[in-house]
Amino acid sequence: MTDRHALSESAFETLRTLRAESPGTIAERLTARRRRELLRGDGKLFIVAADHPARGALSVGDDPTAMANRYDLLDRMATALQNPGVDGVLGTPDIIDDLAALGLLDDKIVVGSMNRGGLRGASFEMDDRYTSYNVRAIVDAGLDFAKTLIRVNLEDPRTAPTLEATAHAVNEAARHKLPIMLEPFMSKWIDGKVVNDLSPDAVELSVAIASGLGTDSSYTWMKLPVVPDMERVMESTTLPTLLLGGDPGTAPEETFASWEKALALPGVRGLTVGRTLLYPPDGDVAGAVDTAASLVHRQ
Repeated sequence: MTDRHALSESAFETLRTLRAESPGTIAERLTARRRRELLRGDGKLFIVAADHPARGALSVGDDPTAMANRYDLLDRMATALQNPGVDGVLGTPDIIDDLAALGLLDDKIVVGSMNRGGLRGASFEMDDRYTSYNVRAIVDAGLDFAKTLIRVNLEDPRTAPTLEATAHAVNEAARHKLPIMLEPFMSKWIDGKVVNDLSPDAVELSVAIASGLGTDSSYTWMKLPVVPDMERVMESTTLPTLLLGGDPGTAPEETFASWEKALALPGVRGLTVGRTLLYPPDGDVAGAVDTAASLVHRQ
């Protein structure tokens, strides 16, 4: 276990005890947490994401198991959430429940990840049925936002049921007046692996397909990668858009510069980032989060 500084061992002991002896407390803390408006002040959102482990994505950079240590991950999340510029968190129920039990979700936007079932590296990877939160559960838990990932593979018939399931989720979210962010990609099989096409043309196509899902788009948001010619990509939608951070690289200055430029585009409402900030190359989580927060919430 790595050194921690935001959470104490006693906090983790309390969490373990609560999960074993008083599990109903978690739901109580979720519903009792102090809520906030979705948008306030400058109308921007900075969300820290931690839904990667549940889809089997534990690697960061050269470390294949970087996100496997749950205590280390929670400590990094706690460090991020202590920054007042962080508006909220995105996660699967196991992550959200841990954070609720630790009392870290007051005055934060909580986004429930309707995680995809197509695990990384699996023979069924394109079978992206939703296997985590659903809209009803998100509403019942008092969460603020839903998120789905939609990989569109025109050569794989398993894409069709994913699109249908997403359309149903969009419809249900609209009925409950629940914002739902769709994260679309055009994907294909290459040498036995699913690869997302990050060309501007492909991102535009994915936006067009995802935007039309469901019978009511009034609560639909986009979650899009930062790609070349982002100006043209943002002209492909009127839906409010959050930028995703992508996989962490070795040149954080270049990453931050690309985010800063994209955040200035019309329609961009903020940033949703996970591993890039939680596992920065220099290990300074607080510093990376502070830099990103200053880009989203410019003074």
